[in-house]
Amino acid sequence: MNGLTLAEEYYKQFGEQMLMQEFADIRNQIAVGLVGSGSECFGYDDEISKDHDFEPGFTIFIPGETFMDSKTAFRLERAYAKLPKEFMGYTKTPVQPVGGNRHGVVRLDEFLTARLGNPFGELSEEDWLRLPENSILEVTNGKLFYDGSGTFTAIRQSLTAMPEDVRKKKISGHLLTMAQAGQYNYYRLTNRGEEGAAQMALYEFVKSGMQVVYSLNHRLMPYYKWAFRGMRDLEILSGLEESFVFLLTTGNDKELALKKANTVEEIAGAIIAELTRQGLSGAVCGDLEKHAYSVNDSIKSTRIRYLNIFAAV
Repeated sequence: MNGLTLAEEYYKQFGEQMLMQEFADIRNQIAVGLVGSGSECFGYDDEISKDHDFEPGFTIFIPGETFMDSKTAFRLERAYAKLPKEFMGYTKTPVQPVGGNRHGVVRLDEFLTARLGNPFGELSEEDWLRLPENSILEVTNGKLFYDGSGTFTAIRQSLTAMPEDVRKKKISGHLLTMAQAGQYNYYRLTNRGEEGAAQMALYEFVKSGMQVVYSLNHRLMPYYKWAFRGMRDLEILSGLEESFVFLLTTGNDKELALKKANTVEEIAGAIIAELTRQGLSGAVCGDLEKHAYSVNDSIKSTRIRYLNIFAAV
């Protein structure tokens, strides 16, 4: 059983009844679920994940103090703490008064501010350009088991679609990084004997390449620990994951370097084909740099288009 299922079952058996019996008057202000950091919120947890932070529990999201006083929040915290400590062979960690727990009672505005810098979950195009995508994912991942007012659900839905001009800006900047690091610098560095720099060039190529693949899928990219795992679930170009792994996990002797250079071009070709299919680039060549500028030129907002091409990288 994964952590998300464990949390939902625990809520259904104990949390739902507790809220209905003891907090019926404020239940319409509460959202309950498992959302945020941790592999269980992405559905990526496994047996190794159970060595820490794996327990029955859920998060009760409540409004800010303007709408729900601290006395009511304290009552909720005490009621949550009294729920069974053992469930399906796992032990619930006691809630610490100094915070740091992933479960228990959390102010929604504080949760949003910590990840988005905004207590209402509202992002401008500038916010979308500067925020790490994994921070946004920690608001939209996991699952809400209940949302009395629908507020958190609406916020989560509003964050699932990146503004199109921002998506194009991200793609253009990462395409240019791929061109410079992979198509231009990598093989030149191996010929110079700069193996460390050559491998760093591949790292930059892979990191940006994966970001482009996620963006072409209209998906946000999780942080590095789960980026490869998440890529395997994508509908478009998920097969490139194996090639990215090859580039990062093999050496740079003369024979491998040539094979890697060819792999870089194969990846570039696959991405260019998808750019063309989606109508994002009008360039007709295998040079990712030209496609980068073509995508940037298609941005409708002049303000975003004229930002440095790396503004979203």
